Amino acid sequence: MPVPPAEWRYAPRRAPWWHSRTLRAVAIGILLALCGLTILAIVREQTGTEGFLIGLALSVLPVPLLIAAFRWVDSVEPSPWRAIAFAFAWGACAATLVAVIANGFTAEWLVTSVVANGDIDLVGATFVAPVVEELAKAAAVLLLFLHRRRFFSGVVDGIVTAGVTAAGFAFTENILYLGTAYADDQILSDGVATTAQTFFARIVMSPFAHPLFTALTGIGFGIAAALPPRRRVLRVALPLLGLLTSMVLHALWNGSASQRGLHFLLVYALFMVPVLATLIWLAVWSRQKELRTVRDTLHAYAAQGWINAAEPWTLGSMHARSQARALARRTHGKPGAQAVSEYHAAATSLALLRARAERGAPAPDFAAREQELLYHLLTRRPLASPPTTAATPHRPHPHYPYPFPAQHPGVRR
Repeated sequence: MPVPPAEWRYAPRRAPWWHSRTLRAVAIGILLALCGLTILAIVREQTGTEGFLIGLALSVLPVPLLIAAFRWVDSVEPSPWRAIAFAFAWGACAATLVAVIANGFTAEWLVTSVVANGDIDLVGATFVAPVVEELAKAAAVLLLFLHRRRFFSGVVDGIVTAGVTAAGFAFTENILYLGTAYADDQILSDGVATTAQTFFARIVMSPFAHPLFTALTGIGFGIAAALPPRRRVLRVALPLLGLLTSMVLHALWNGSASQRGLHFLLVYALFMVPVLATLIWLAVWSRQKELRTVRDTLHAYAAQGWINAAEPWTLGSMHARSQARALARRTHGKPGAQAVSEYHAAATSLALLRARAERGAPAPDFAAREQELLYHLLTRRPLASPPTTAATPHRPHPHYPYPFPAQHPGVRR
């Protein structure tokens, strides 16, 4: 293990003050807050105070469900909450502000300069909004891809990052649409007919629309993140292909919603639902693949004695992990469950780190990070290894024929 800092022979060089992570975080927070205040002021001006409050109350309903779904997909190696918060805030504040400003100007320019006598609403919804909005949302995915690569390593990370960003965008956009519909109802004295129709179309039928579009961009970035550095062309082409696909699907969706008749329902049934089902399947399959990778890679560390031979099977099952935490909580209380969670997180990160290196895409600081994760395993092993071993699904492994420990009686096979 490395010597303690007190025994270092050379003092580390201090980075310039403008490289401070705290300074960058504060600057980004201020920027997003200013964008948020600006977009909220614009929405309130368009909807009125009462419409804004009604739209806010209705728009928040699908947000917890979407965030919970993405966190479940990301539960094998969860992204830190600060990355999730940044993605949501970017979508809700920065991306929507860009869209509100750019959509109107661009649509007006197209109608006056390119598409003479065109319907500005149809041109804006079909040709302008998909390009502007998907570019604005993709910016958050690109920033995390470039500057938080430690937490962006595969398809699951791409789907989650893009989906959360789009959920934030849809949240603010829904406030605008629902607030405007409520204001129209008050002017026309129609009760809440328009508000109810907008709520059903946007909150009930299609709360997944924006996350679905942007997830296609996230898949491109996720595949690119898993490729070795020498595949430069693919690492650039795949995110661009994902972005282009998201724009096309978004344009198809907006175009169908702008038409009368059955166009909307046909696009919904023939395109949106199948693409959504495919995305759900891909997310679940990628999650299970991560679990298999964790299990198979950790067997090599078990052979070297870093962990017990039975533990890879526990760490390859979310149900067994939950049982291990429950057993530690019954035995050692909350500190025991916390130690097991940290032990599992370190083992998972270690397995996925080595798996990426074996695929030819090692992290630049692979050796240091591997040593750090092994240190975390060793310090938590006395408390966390027994419940993790006891919770294993009792399965033999052909490469490790020595006997497994007795299975805990509460563990499901």
